[in-house]
Amino acid sequence: MSPLSLSIDILALIVGAVVGYFIHRFQVERAEKGKQDKAEDIIKAAKAQAGMIENSARENATKIIQAAEAEIKERRIEFNRETDRLEKRRAELDSRFDKMEQREQNLNRRQSQVDRRSNEVEKLHEEQVKKLEEIAQMTQDDARKDLYAAVEKEARGDMARIIRQIEAEAREEGEKRARKLIADAIQRVASEHVAEVTRAVVTLPSEEMKGRIVGRNGRNIKAFEQAAGVDVIVDDTPDSVTISCFDSVRREIGRRALAKLILDGRIHPAHIEKIVEDETKAVEKIINEAGEQAAYEANVTGLHPEVLRMMGRLKFRTSYGQNQLAHAVEVSKLAGILAAEIGANVELSKQGGFLHDIGKAMDHNQEGTHAGLGAEYCKRYGVNPVVVNAIASHHHEVDQETVEAVIAEAADAISGARPGARREDLEAYIKRIRSLEEMSMSFEGVQQAFAIQAGREVRVLVKPETIDDLGSTRLARDIAKKIEETMQYPGQIRVTVIRETRSTEYAK
Repeated sequence: MSPLSLSIDILALIVGAVVGYFIHRFQVERAEKGKQDKAEDIIKAAKAQAGMIENSARENATKIIQAAEAEIKERRIEFNRETDRLEKRRAELDSRFDKMEQREQNLNRRQSQVDRRSNEVEKLHEEQVKKLEEIAQMTQDDARKDLYAAVEKEARGDMARIIRQIEAEAREEGEKRARKLIADAIQRVASEHVAEVTRAVVTLPSEEMKGRIVGRNGRNIKAFEQAAGVDVIVDDTPDSVTISCFDSVRREIGRRALAKLILDGRIHPAHIEKIVEDETKAVEKIINEAGEQAAYEANVTGLHPEVLRMMGRLKFRTSYGQNQLAHAVEVSKLAGILAAEIGANVELSKQGGFLHDIGKAMDHNQEGTHAGLGAEYCKRYGVNPVVVNAIASHHHEVDQETVEAVIAEAADAISGARPGARREDLEAYIKRIRSLEEMSMSFEGVQQAFAIQAGREVRVLVKPETIDDLGSTRLARDIAKKIEETMQYPGQIRVTVIRETRSTEYAK
């Protein structure tokens, strides 16, 4: 390389360095100027923002000061008002206190006067008492004793008279309430069971069947009587024979067995024994179901199955024509209603009413009364002692120990005495029904009269051309009034008068 080119290179390098330095310096100065401008902008923005904040703060401070001044003003006004009120109250209290002091002074003066008057009255009273004692020649204690004696004598007389009056009223009210209670109980039970007549009569298809029942030399009838434990009466009654036995269950077995033999047609000793055995099992099943069903109808629970089975035997037992199982259910319902009305134990009363005649299911086979037998049987199977006493005492063979026993006896009497329950009352029941109809027919304008619902309602049909609507109302009232005056009956009788207008024409 020549010295010239080297000098040129060095010179170029120097020039480049100088140029680069100036360029770098220019860029640095430019960058600093940009930073300064940016800083100035930031400072200006900050100053502007600071000015805005300062203005806002001044406004807020002004508002706060104004609000505080307003509140202080209001508080000052309220304080002044309260001060004025307290001043008025203080003045009123001072005035009242002055008045109270004046009143107290007046009261003290009056009390002094009253005390002086009281002392004077006491002195006068003592003087009067002394004068009266001198006149009556009797001390004050003696006079007091005489006065007490006279007042006591008079009070005792009045008290005795009042006691007799209360007893009479209580007795009358008790009888009325008892009659109402019994009538309500009978109405609410509304039993479907009336007098029944149980006759073990078997109907025959023909007279020829009597000879087949008797058999050759009477062997069939003897075999039947021996197997069933009953007597078969074959007499001149057409197309029927009678089963006779003191045991109602055996009588029912015999009736069913004979009816089945007649239907089957095969009547001989071996078949008779089989049929009687089958019917015995069938009747036992009926007895169990009847006892359970009766307990369900009476709503009596907790009884031993053997007790229910014995109750089921009453299905085939009657007393004066009244079915004894139906009677037991009815007595249980009546006893429950009566117990609820007077506050006795309803459950025990219902059990006592349900089981009171259970001894009638066994009194044909054992010695003793049905009340005693039934009580002993129920006691053996864990029946409540209260119920056992109700069973044993419902005919007063033993003393009644509880009110439930009395209720069971009363319910038994009600069930047996109600119209239609037993044959011995049936005539009176029919007579009452007939009297109702005849009494209704005795009024003018009545066309027909019917006693329905076992005599609890009378329906009267009137002639529409004779009695109008107003007359129908008057007639119903007159009939009801006449029934009340002339007849005796439990509960109430409804009188319904029916007036019906019919128009009839004929097309020719």
